Amino acid sequence: MNQINAIQLKQLIEASLFVLGKPLSIKVLKETVLADFTVSRVRIQEALDELQLDYQDRGVQLVKVASGYRFQTQEMLSPFLQPLWQEKAPKYSRATMETLAVIAYRQPVTRGDIEQIRGVAISTHIIKSLLDRHWIKAVGHKEVPGRPALYATTPQFLDYFGLKKLADLPALTDVASLQALFDKASIALDNAEDESSDNDTETRIDTDDSGTIKNASNDRDTEVNELNDDSSADTVDPSDNHFTH
Repeated sequence: MNQINAIQLKQLIEASLFVLGKPLSIKVLKETVLADFTVSRVRIQEALDELQLDYQDRGVQLVKVASGYRFQTQEMLSPFLQPLWQEKAPKYSRATMETLAVIAYRQPVTRGDIEQIRGVAISTHIIKSLLDRHWIKAVGHKEVPGRPALYATTPQFLDYFGLKKLADLPALTDVASLQALFDKASIALDNAEDESSDNDTETRIDTDDSGTIKNASNDRDTEVNELNDDSSADTVDPSDNHFTH
């Protein structure tokens, strides 16, 4: 095995993060670009810590997210950098973001669980768009008739929103933090064109106290039911298997 000094180690890690353009964990670094060197995880962590200090006052910062470390611009610079992008960022409808919020806070949940919380039927397009974006994935099946799929968020979801773990999600009562979090996804809350991408309308579901469906009607202006703390949906520990690649 080859030796590598502290300066070379920092340079190689820094270059790797710039070249790849996505989060890198200590494990991946050790198994790829550092595979031919005698270097411990402790030394790699020390090099990353030093790089974070080096970049803390710059326009680009080294941050830790769920999947590892990555370089990203300071958030306050985002409005000034927008003109550099020729393509518009994807916009997501209110229905899509509400569905994502339910999954994030009540995972693992089935499509039926989401519909019961939101009070409206969910179009297949919404689930598909979140799956295609790799923000959610099926992590199992609920042991009830029909065995519906259980959905949970992914490391890519945490990475996109700059979170290290699910516990970093803002409290549901913290309206300002929630708004700031979902603003990162360029939400189009009142754009009719975006809403039409979710199959134009959603079907409102009314239930009685026992949860039995009483009637259903179409309603474009949907409202979110409060995500009660006594929800029966299970929660997921970020250390569970489905939070690893």
